[in-house]
Amino acid sequence: MTIFKEAGGGVRWPRPRAPRQPGLDARSRCRPSAQVSGRFSSEPQPSPRHLPQMLSFFWLRCLLKMVKGNIVVPEEILNFCCNGLQGSTSPPRSQEPGEWEEAPGAMVSPLPARNPTEVQMSQLVLPCHTNHRNELSTGQLLKWIDTAACLSAERHAGCPCVTASMDDIYFEHTISQLYLSPAGQRDGRSGVCVGQVVNIKAKVNRAFNSSMEVGIQVSYEDLCSGKHCSICKAYATFVAQSPSGSKVRLKPLTPQTEEEKIEYSIAAERRRMRLAHKDTLKDLLTRSTPDTELETRDGSGAVPAEKTRVESVELVLPPHANHQGNTFGGQIMAWMENVATIAASRLCHAHPTLRAIEMFHFRGPSQVGDRLVLKAIVNNAFKNSMEVGVSAEAYGQEMCVSPRHINSAFMTFEVLDQEGRPRMLPMVAPEPGDGERRYREASARKKIRLDRKYVVSCKQTEVPLSVPWDQSNKVYLSYNNVSALKTLVAKTNWALAREKEKVRMYTLEEDKFLSFRIEMSVCIMASQAFSLLSNLRRRHEWDSHYVSAELVQKVDDDDMIYHVVSRMHRQESKLQDFVILASRRKPCSKGDPYVVAFRSVTLPTHPPRAEYTRGETLCSGFCIWPESEEMSKVAYYNQAMPGYLNYVTTNVAGLSSDICATFEACEKFLLKNKEDLISRLRDF
Repeated sequence: MTIFKEAGGGVRWPRPRAPRQPGLDARSRCRPSAQVSGRFSSEPQPSPRHLPQMLSFFWLRCLLKMVKGNIVVPEEILNFCCNGLQGSTSPPRSQEPGEWEEAPGAMVSPLPARNPTEVQMSQLVLPCHTNHRNELSTGQLLKWIDTAACLSAERHAGCPCVTASMDDIYFEHTISQLYLSPAGQRDGRSGVCVGQVVNIKAKVNRAFNSSMEVGIQVSYEDLCSGKHCSICKAYATFVAQSPSGSKVRLKPLTPQTEEEKIEYSIAAERRRMRLAHKDTLKDLLTRSTPDTELETRDGSGAVPAEKTRVESVELVLPPHANHQGNTFGGQIMAWMENVATIAASRLCHAHPTLRAIEMFHFRGPSQVGDRLVLKAIVNNAFKNSMEVGVSAEAYGQEMCVSPRHINSAFMTFEVLDQEGRPRMLPMVAPEPGDGERRYREASARKKIRLDRKYVVSCKQTEVPLSVPWDQSNKVYLSYNNVSALKTLVAKTNWALAREKEKVRMYTLEEDKFLSFRIEMSVCIMASQAFSLLSNLRRRHEWDSHYVSAELVQKVDDDDMIYHVVSRMHRQESKLQDFVILASRRKPCSKGDPYVVAFRSVTLPTHPPRAEYTRGETLCSGFCIWPESEEMSKVAYYNQAMPGYLNYVTTNVAGLSSDICATFEACEKFLLKNKEDLISRLRDF
């Protein structure tokens, strides 16, 4: 048989010939199919049930010839040849968009849409994956997480990808607590044990220029009881690289479902938070007194930090590397977790449990043949937890050459008693110099972790209405402010409540909250509307409810805190005041809106006063989309508080008319001031 290769690199398949039958010469084989089928021949004919297998073997022979000829085999051909012996005789055919697959005897239903970058990994825990307590090793889990995330990133990029960073990982259920009985007692099996399953799902949330964010969800499954439990959720950043090592510009990702749209929108905020993490730590250390904590702690009985120091070397072998020859990021993380666990054990003289991992940031690659030197030490021990700092450095064959810093991370450990409760830990006596610096930084990181977990990790319905604003949590409050509004914008079940001329009003009832969305198209550039609406000091010009807005503090160019005085919707003599954090965001990429988000915060300088009724807002703000060079769609969102619902339910018609009238006044304000804004920008 001959396989014809097309000019464009494709393959032109020959038409399959009928199986050769005994007793037929060449002329008889060329007769009409009726004669070949045996109507006029007394020779034995092949059974119809054997024909599918014979044709499948024909395609299999084609496959073998392609392999021998070094011809690239399309995936459809491989699937067909592998499944052909099951009875399929049709040549490979690509599925049409939206085509359904129908199982025999089953009702026809459309296949659910699936993110093309989604990767699902299910790993059966084997003895080689466990530690001395027969639990799944956290290092092994990190390797699986990194592998699944890398496969998802490469699906989108279409080229090799490397791990750039891994965000903080908080274990929702520590692996050693998954087998606690309802009474809090261990049942003899602690942790994810041999024979259980770890399910990992990874997909690309958003692609930027050359990097992308991958979201990872890890859950545990008990095959015997059918129990499912979430272990952790993580976000990793990957960079696409060409074979020459240069960065590759990524194609944009288009989210489809509501969940994907939320993750896509908030990914830009998470990226902003990553970049600001170092500055947040520096600001916190600058304002703290260096010797305060050292003087207030009793040093008697403290364990010298030097006794917890660990140093280990690993030789990078081919099984530790990926298809590019670089060391797996997950393998490096597993080695780092190993030495960190040893350091923590030397402090507590027990087997610690990993609670959280602060951001892994890979500063450079390592290759097969490198020697990785891993160092770990306990930086600080608190009442029930300790922080271990760990670093990885790479050497070549000549150790005299200066090392390459590969990675640094900070891990938080606890020691659990028989009931699964954290034990009290001994204190640490830091070394002079760098040890004291690490000691203070660990205290600052603990405060940042608590702020971040308090503000960022909570569900939207669990976030307090007014969070105390502080310099250490300013980044996370700003993140929560913008992400809450973007989450509300991405909701899909809005219901049209009223439409008056150009103004459309939508409502959304969800999680005991009633949310409003009012939108209209305005003849103004999106950037101009963004500049005018983000200045709360001018809101009284179009919003009759606003009396005044005083700028209390300018946090940075994008975040400001205002003290706002407004009239209450009810007919009361008292005015209402708010302390509001206003966060502005310009579009991160094409298609993103301009965002102005508002939420309540508390400031010590502005406590509640007798002449005002202190009000609070959880989520509100503007989103502005450019429709053309001169037209923009302006939408205002507001998540009504439970105390506000009584007024809403008793005055729906009045509220609707009031909102529409206010928004019409907003349009007039924008049209009136856009020319003045253009003139000021020209003069500037």
